[in-house]
Amino acid sequence: MEVAYRELTLGIAALFNDPVTARGGLPALDRLLHLGQYALGVPGMALSELHNSGGAGRVIAATGTADWALGRPVQPEVVTAVLRPGPTTYRVELGAVDDEASDQMTSLGSRWILLHRIDLDGRTPAMLGAFMPDDRPADPDQLAVMALLGATVGRLYTERAGLPVQSAGDDLADRELFIAVTSHELRTPVTVIKGYADTLRDHWSQLDDKARREAARVIGQRSDELARLVDRLLAASTDTAVGTLSPGPFDLVEALRHAAANLPADLRRRFRLELPERLPLAYGDRATIPNVLTELATNADKYSAREQTVVLTAGNDRRTVYFQVLDRGIGIAHEQVHQVFERFWQADSGDGRRYGGAGLGLYLVRKTIERQNGWVSLRPRDGGGTVAEVRLPRGDVKRDAHASGEA
Repeated sequence: MEVAYRELTLGIAALFNDPVTARGGLPALDRLLHLGQYALGVPGMALSELHNSGGAGRVIAATGTADWALGRPVQPEVVTAVLRPGPTTYRVELGAVDDEASDQMTSLGSRWILLHRIDLDGRTPAMLGAFMPDDRPADPDQLAVMALLGATVGRLYTERAGLPVQSAGDDLADRELFIAVTSHELRTPVTVIKGYADTLRDHWSQLDDKARREAARVIGQRSDELARLVDRLLAASTDTAVGTLSPGPFDLVEALRHAAANLPADLRRRFRLELPERLPLAYGDRATIPNVLTELATNADKYSAREQTVVLTAGNDRRTVYFQVLDRGIGIAHEQVHQVFERFWQADSGDGRRYGGAGLGLYLVRKTIERQNGWVSLRPRDGGGTVAEVRLPRGDVKRDAHASGEA
C-alpha cells in the first residue's frame, strides 16, 4: 500500500493543478474515485450526494464495478441505515442497502462496503463507498486512503468547487421561471403556425401544390411540437410528471422496437437499432417507453449533426434491464451530467442560445423512470457524443410490494 498511497497523494496534488479538475465538480470527483480505486485495490467505488432535506440522495460519481449505479437514487431509509455516529470510516454490510443494490454488488464480487461519512458543519453532504472484494477487515493503510479521499471531497464541498451537484430548488423561483419558460417556448411554434396559416389564407391561389403541401407539413410538424410542449408544461407544473402508472413485467425489446417504429419520420431516418433478440422481462409501465424514447431521441437529434446516426441498444445484468441512446453529437460536459435532469435547465442559456426547448424533457424522463424504481443517467461517450441510459428492475426477479411500489 505504500506505493499506492504515495501515488494517491501525488494524484490529488495534480488534480488541483489540472485546469480541467481544479474547478472541482464532477470531473474532480471522477478523477478522485479512479485514484482511490487504484490505491485501495478495490473493484469499484461510488460517491452519493445527500439532499439537505428529506434524507435522500443520488449516486453522482462511480467507477469500476459500481458504474452501473451512476444516477441511481438513494432512498432515505438506506441513508438512515448506513449513516451512524462515531468514526467517519466504518464497515457497512450489503444487507444495509436495498435488496436490488445488494444483489447487484454481490454478483459483481463485492462482499461489504467500506464507507466514509463526509461531515461538514454538523451536516453530511455526501458519503463515499469502496466495495470490498473479500471479508478481510480494512487495514490501516486502507483507512488512511479513505480518510484522505474523504478530506479531499470535503474540501471541494467547503470551497463550493462545483458542489453540490444537485440544486436545492426554490419554489418561488420555479414558479417565476415556469411562467417565463412557458411564454417564451410557446411563442415560437404559435408564431410559425400562424404565419403559414396566414400565407395559405391570403395567397392560396398564388401558391402551387408543392408550396401548399409544404406549408401544411410545417403546420403539422409545429402543431406536434406544440402539443408535446404543452403536455410537458402541464406535467411539470403539477410536479407529478406522469399520471397513474400500471407497473408489471413486460418485454422491453418489443416495446423499444414498437416505440422506435412510431418515432417522427425525421428521427426514424437517422435511428439505427442494435437490439438483442430478447432480454429478461423488465418491470415497469410499458406505456411510458414511447414517451421516454421520444424524449431521448429528440435530445440526441437536437445536439447532433444531420448526417450522424443515433443508435438504440439494450442489455441486462443481474438485477436490471436497460437501454441506451447513443449519439455522436456535441457531447456533454462531465459537470453537467446531473444538471440536465433538473427542471428548466439548459446547456446554453440566454437570448443567444442555439438550441430550442423548455428544459423539461429530461426532467420528465427522470421523474417517469424513478416512479418505476428505475433511474436514468447521461455520460460522455467514448470517442465523442453522449450516452443516455435508462435502467429498470428486471421483471423475472421476485419483488415485494414495497420494492415494486404496489403497496
